[in-house]
Amino acid sequence: MAAAYPETMQQVLRRFATEDDCLRYLSKVRWGRKPRCPSCDSTPPWSVRRGYFRCRRCRSDFAVMQGTIFAHSRLPLKLWFLAIWCVVSQKHGVSALGLSRILGIRRQKTGWQLLQKIRSGMVRPNRDRLSGLVEVDEILIGGKRRKFEGRSPHGKTLVLVAAEDKGKQGIGRIRMRTIRDATAPSLRIAVTAMVEHGSTVRTDGWTGYQPEKWGYRHQLIPRQALMPGGDPTPLIHRASSLLKRWLLGTHQGGVQETHVQEYLDEFVFRFNRRTSGSRGKLFYRLVQNLMHIPN
Repeated sequence: MAAAYPETMQQVLRRFATEDDCLRYLSKVRWGRKPRCPSCDSTPPWSVRRGYFRCRRCRSDFAVMQGTIFAHSRLPLKLWFLAIWCVVSQKHGVSALGLSRILGIRRQKTGWQLLQKIRSGMVRPNRDRLSGLVEVDEILIGGKRRKFEGRSPHGKTLVLVAAEDKGKQGIGRIRMRTIRDATAPSLRIAVTAMVEHGSTVRTDGWTGYQPEKWGYRHQLIPRQALMPGGDPTPLIHRASSLLKRWLLGTHQGGVQETHVQEYLDEFVFRFNRRTSGSRGKLFYRLVQNLMHIPN
C-alpha cells in the first residue's frame, strides 16, 4: 500500500505523473478508501467519468474536486501538486517569482495567484486556539514609519502576536493577526480569536490589554519592574525577529499591506511545524486543508 504522502521530488513526479493519479490521490485524501455521496453519505458510487461519480442510492452526481479550491481551475492538477511540493519542501518557502520560474509559468501573475491559493490552505479550518501561558504583544512590519507616537503604526502594519510559553522548551505554537490599532476593542477581538478562554495571558503594561475582562488570567510584566534594557515580552520579539528575517530573505521585504495576513499565515504554518522531520507530511496536511476551501 502506498504511503499517505511522497517524501521526495522524485516520488512526487512518479506518483502524480497523470491527472488520473492526482484525482485518485485527492479522492483518498477526501474520502479515504471509497468515495462517499455528499448528499446521502452512501458508498460506493458508480464512476461516471474521470473524477465524477453517481450515487447508487439518491442518483445524484458529484465530483472529487466539487466544492474545493481545485474546482474550475484551469491549471492541471500535476502543476498544483508540484507547486505545493515546492512550497513545503523549501525550509524558508518560495516567492511568486521563484515559483513561476521553477514551474515554467510564463505569467508571473499566474504564479502569484497560485501561491496565494496555496497559502489559503495554511490556516486549518477550526484550528485550536493557543492555551496555557500565552505571551501577547504587538509588532510593526512593512512600510515606512514617519512618526513615533505611542503604538500608532503611521505607515506600517500593526500585528498582534501570541506565543505559548513552554518554559525550558521555549516557544510553543504561535498566532499572528493584523489589527487596526492597539485600542482595547481591537485587542480584545484579536486575543479572543487566538487564545483559549481561561488561559493566562502575559502582557506588558499597555492599558489596552484587559485580559481579566475578556475571560483570562492576567500576568502583567511592566517595564518599570525590569532591569534597564529588559524585555517584558521576549518570546514575541524572538518570533517577530524570525518573521522579519524570513520576509527579507524569501520575499526581499516586498510585502504589500493588503496581503500581510497571507504572509503571516504562511510564516505561522512553517513556524508551528518547524520540528516536523517529514516534508511529505506537510504536503499531505496542506492538500487536506485545501480540500476544505471553496474556489
